[in-house]
Amino acid sequence: MHVDINCDMAESFGPYSLGQDELIMPHITSANIACGFHAGDPSFMQKTVALAKTHGVRVGAHPGYPDLAGFGRRYMAMTPNEVYDAVVYQIGALLGVARTQRTEVTHVKVHGALYNAAAVDARLAAAIARAVRDVDSALWLVGMGGSKLIDEGLAAGLAVAREVFADRAYQADGALVPRGNPGAVYTDVNLVVRQALDMVTRGFVTAVTGERIAVTADTICVHGDSPHALQFVSAMRKALGEAGVAFSPLGGR
Repeated sequence: MHVDINCDMAESFGPYSLGQDELIMPHITSANIACGFHAGDPSFMQKTVALAKTHGVRVGAHPGYPDLAGFGRRYMAMTPNEVYDAVVYQIGALLGVARTQRTEVTHVKVHGALYNAAAVDARLAAAIARAVRDVDSALWLVGMGGSKLIDEGLAAGLAVAREVFADRAYQADGALVPRGNPGAVYTDVNLVVRQALDMVTRGFVTAVTGERIAVTADTICVHGDSPHALQFVSAMRKALGEAGVAFSPLGGR
């Protein structure tokens, strides 16, 4: 049994610092690098890719809506063609950074509101999948299991990774509880560890309404902008390791 641990990183920009990338990096296997649209800037992209390379962590593009003020967590009415162009542009930026660091980009995980929109909108999902394929068909596409994004990734011939979230509450339909709802984002490390073990070793997650939902955990996410992220990821990795789970990055099996 094995799983990838991913975290969204490089979300600082200019004088603004977000997350604990240097402390979290040793605990993960894949880093999703913000590409400047929802967060991040060229300097932090360079620094974070170098940090990932030092720790043997795979890097992937983390493209989002062009929404710095809203951190990419607000829906934007973009056409599929506009989404395609935005995703190609952001992947391309990271590919350039990675080339200067003599390392590779292995995957793409879209961010925030765009991720959620593509989970249910087949046209947006298809645009993202085409963008990834057209840039580099060897890139993995990350999305929630059962989502339109996974469906369209497979249809485009991409390798896909079904993602689960250790630090977020789930609804009965398998979607995440919206961030604005009470209890949507976990603050209890014991709850995070228990949910991670359930998803990775037992194949289910318990919804806020009590239902057990079947999940496939190719990769498990802890959000790097959480103030508890370091505590969560270190405790989760320790518990999974003790349960016999091996850790391998996307594309590294």
